[in-house]
Amino acid sequence: MEYHKSVLLNESVQGLKINPNGIYVDVTFGAGGHSKEIIKQLNTGKLFAFDQDSDANENILEEENFKLLNANFRNIKNFLRMEGVIEIDGLLADLGVSSHQFDIPERGFSTRFSGLLDMRMNLNAELDAKHIVNNYSEQELANVFFEYGELRESRKIANAIVISRKEREITTTKQLLDCIEHLTIERKRNQFFSRVFQAIRIQVNDEIGALKEMLNAATHLLKVGGRLSVISYHSLEDRLVKNLIKKGNVEGDLKKDFYGNPQKCFKEISKKVIIPSEKEIKNNPRARSAKLRIAEKI
Repeated sequence: MEYHKSVLLNESVQGLKINPNGIYVDVTFGAGGHSKEIIKQLNTGKLFAFDQDSDANENILEEENFKLLNANFRNIKNFLRMEGVIEIDGLLADLGVSSHQFDIPERGFSTRFSGLLDMRMNLNAELDAKHIVNNYSEQELANVFFEYGELRESRKIANAIVISRKEREITTTKQLLDCIEHLTIERKRNQFFSRVFQAIRIQVNDEIGALKEMLNAATHLLKVGGRLSVISYHSLEDRLVKNLIKKGNVEGDLKKDFYGNPQKCFKEISKKVIIPSEKEIKNNPRARSAKLRIAEKI
């Protein structure tokens, strides 16, 4: 089984406009696909990679100018400071879940397999999907499904879960799917289930909070002229990246100086969002929702 097939590999790495002697960061190492391409273009430069999933250690690159840091990318600034790095030439992020995580049933990320309700990207983390599904109040569950799954049926989903868990604890992905299946129709079944799982996963891993912190840190870490290259897979992620690039902050609140000039930190390199080709989607169906945005620090 292939660990993970990198999405928009050439486009995202080329977008970094790599300086062979620069310092780069791949904040989502995974199978190391993007890192391998970056390291090929470095001379005296150095590449740091982040991944909170210990399984990624299987793919470590045996290169002198490479270092993998087992940490959440939200802590990028502190961990780089410990390595003596206070500014970087480029940062690449391939957000979301890796193929490896989806394909391991016991990790609980996929709707295709029956596995334990886990969904932790960091296997040492305390909060898992089982706790959320069985302990959050009906209102808290509804909020998670509405905010992170963008599901109009959020209240009905929450109610179905609460009714089901009164009979017995929900411990597997199949049990969860069974208790909400009556709320969807066949032609929208997969999309519905995927959004339910997405919402729970985002809550388990605080993905939106972590992404905001990482993007804010990247703004300070990047040198003037440094590049930001980010691949996202759903509107919640893409909106934050788009806001930062176009408005100067993840909240999307365009601020102006005393003279009325927009206070922006980046200029867009890709005026239009970059999406995978039909050929790439055919070879790697998981690429179909990917969106790449590239920007340069000003």
